[in-house]
Amino acid sequence: MGEILINIWAESFLIVFILAFFLDLIVGDPYWFPHPVIFIGRLVAYLERVARSLVSRLINRTSCKDRPKPIGEAKALRASGLAIWLITVVLSYLIAYAWSHIFDFNTYLDMGMTILAMCTCLSTRCLATESKKVYRALDKGDLDLARRQLSYIVGRDTKDLKEKDIIRATVETVAENTVDGSLAPMFYYILGGLPMAFAYKAVNTMDSMLGYKNEKYRELGYFPARLDDVFNYIPARLSLIFFALASLVLTYDFRASIRIGLRDRKNHTSPNCAYPEGAVAGALGIRLGGTNTYFGQLVYKPSIGDEKKDLEASDIVKANRLLYVSSLVGLVFFCISYLLVRALAL
Repeated sequence: MGEILINIWAESFLIVFILAFFLDLIVGDPYWFPHPVIFIGRLVAYLERVARSLVSRLINRTSCKDRPKPIGEAKALRASGLAIWLITVVLSYLIAYAWSHIFDFNTYLDMGMTILAMCTCLSTRCLATESKKVYRALDKGDLDLARRQLSYIVGRDTKDLKEKDIIRATVETVAENTVDGSLAPMFYYILGGLPMAFAYKAVNTMDSMLGYKNEKYRELGYFPARLDDVFNYIPARLSLIFFALASLVLTYDFRASIRIGLRDRKNHTSPNCAYPEGAVAGALGIRLGGTNTYFGQLVYKPSIGDEKKDLEASDIVKANRLLYVSSLVGLVFFCISYLLVRALAL
């Protein structure tokens, strides 16, 4: 009886996983839907305001002459960033855990609500849709519109970008966010169910909000940025395999995808981003990376890939194909891995 229940649970676990993946491909992230990331973002913004206020008061109090030596502002901000991270991740995990059990009284309702929640952790269709808007603007020759559409999906300054820089930025964000928006959430669902998938989304959201290296966020975002690197460590490296297999399916240069992904894996300020970017650059025969501007500050990044051909708007379309196929490869890989581990455990 116990083995039967375990098998039923395992099957429903994978059914939720698979249906959530395809639901995301069909509906994406409708603008009208109250997406959990919005609420995570609001929580992070609120906690940031509270943290900065508390740090400011602490520094002012301890800097008086007749009081103890002031605590370092940098250390206080780093500690605050870690506190924000812990609060947000734990709350996201607990809410997702409650959501995945609150409908236990009805199996079908429980599965449906879990599928819906897991779907919000994936952004495969949304990423492809937003990058396609940049492509369409370029196809019409409207650089201003392309820059504006690009600004919605990247953190760099876009107002002065030339056409090739717009294409490069779009392909880079598709490559990088294939991990953040598709492969990593799937990885953490298989690892720990819906609560772990939500915990990852919280980690990733905090990195996108606090993980900048400018004056404002260097200290507060120290731990959120580094812990995001930790959470993406395995998914980013798996993405190299998935992109290479996707390149093989799409008849792109899969050998170069592997070679460039391995060769240029350290050519980035992030320990993870060069893996997917290198794999995509190799598959398409293009060069990515280079200097970008963030909040008015130039940030140098090494180049990734070999410039076998000039960047073209069609490379965005090809990158989107790699996004879809590599995500499907990831889905199959994670399902098989789960079944193998479960079989070995029984």
